[in-house]
Amino acid sequence: MIEITALASGSRGNAYQVTDGHTPLLLECGINYREIQKGFNFRMSEVAGCLVTHEHGDHCKSIKDVLKAGIDVFTSKGTAEALGIDHHRIKPLRAMEQFQLGTWTILPFDVQHDVSEPLGFLLVNQVGEKLLFATDTYYIKYRFRGLTHIMVECNYSMTLLNENIATGRVHKVMKNRLVKSHFSLENVKNFFKANDLSKVQEIWLLHLSDTNSDAKLFKEEIQKVTGKMVYIP
Repeated sequence: MIEITALASGSRGNAYQVTDGHTPLLLECGINYREIQKGFNFRMSEVAGCLVTHEHGDHCKSIKDVLKAGIDVFTSKGTAEALGIDHHRIKPLRAMEQFQLGTWTILPFDVQHDVSEPLGFLLVNQVGEKLLFATDTYYIKYRFRGLTHIMVECNYSMTLLNENIATGRVHKVMKNRLVKSHFSLENVKNFFKANDLSKVQEIWLLHLSDTNSDAKLFKEEIQKVTGKMVYIP
């Protein structure tokens, strides 16, 4: 059974604890390592690895501490190079090349973000449950069958963004970056409509913008589209 715990989600930092009951994983390490330790009840020696999607600080702030703690970090070669880190515990990944980590089978896949080589991850446990993890992307070109758990960015609403630009709360230059780097509510809804959700047990909406989102609205909208249980950390 897959269990998800959000330690932090948003522009200030991202980190998630995921386990299938056998192999605990850390997804992202974008907060202080001490907070990560607390989230795992200081049992870091049990963590099989850390998956990092890309090099922005809110996703990999404490990567050096994670490596120092003896935890392998799985990320793309492009991300490791962008961070300037050469360490024996960095395990470089390639999109669409599957690997095994404890009881998980993990498939990295390419996503769309304004960085060197960003990845999303499909994690499958031994009983066939499938967890999709995708953040900081404005589009996911792949389709997935049999997903049971979904963790996906829902950063902003185009409607709210346009309202904020009109009132001067957000500079219009920000719009171009958001549209080409983050998942909007509208695109997330299209993503769900394009995928097989028949086995989905729960959906987690991640990385909501501080100014261009509305958690209550987003939860209602996604529940309406999917008919599934939705969590926003």
